Amino acid sequence: MSAQAKLVNRSMPSPRVIWASLLVVPLLALAFWQVRPMAQEAPVVISAPTQDIAETGPSAVTVFAGGCFWGVQGVFQHVKGVTKAVSGYTGGDASTAFYEMTGSGDTGHAESVQVTYDPSVVTYGELLQIYFSVAHNPTQLNYQGPDHGTQYRSTIFPATDAQATLAKAYIAQLDTAKAFPEKIVTTIEAGKTFYPAEQYHQDFLTLNPTYPYIVINDLPKVAALKDLFPTEYTDQPVLVGQL
Repeated sequence: MSAQAKLVNRSMPSPRVIWASLLVVPLLALAFWQVRPMAQEAPVVISAPTQDIAETGPSAVTVFAGGCFWGVQGVFQHVKGVTKAVSGYTGGDASTAFYEMTGSGDTGHAESVQVTYDPSVVTYGELLQIYFSVAHNPTQLNYQGPDHGTQYRSTIFPATDAQATLAKAYIAQLDTAKAFPEKIVTTIEAGKTFYPAEQYHQDFLTLNPTYPYIVINDLPKVAALKDLFPTEYTDQPVLVGQL
């Protein structure tokens, strides 16, 4: 889907929402999506990081980007120990942290998810494993499945130097092990500010489970989380609610 086709007024729902709401022949829509390269986003069984970090305190935070934030948010909302997962924009300025502007691909922002978690329940290393394994495909440069542009890049926005160091080491570990058929293109961008997305983007997967985009692109990620990480998975998602 082109960036221009995704531009909307801030007061209007997302183009993905409009696209889904206008479908009158669901089978035709399903056929359309089936010809897209969905197999490239299949979950991958990978080893855990050989090292981890010990974060103290009751809460820690990090930001992940990997395509449309609907699916990334939906995955982390089903991870035990995650206390909040908010969709938003990271990498650019506050003045351009809006959906219709980010959709141009020229703002520096990536659709991202700020993950707040209890490090005594789930570690940063475990979150990284889930991120690379089921949340997105880290070998796709500036796109994920049907969504193309720098706003859909695979990026980690670490909150601390320790997170950045572990993320770099884990990428090297996975590349050395040839865990993926192609080289990982995930970037690490430190020192960037996260800006929450518009309210209509929050909890989108949970609130709209029958939208074709969600059914085809994102629900399989949650199912993969349950299958591959049964001890980390929780059926009850932690929702954002009203920002």
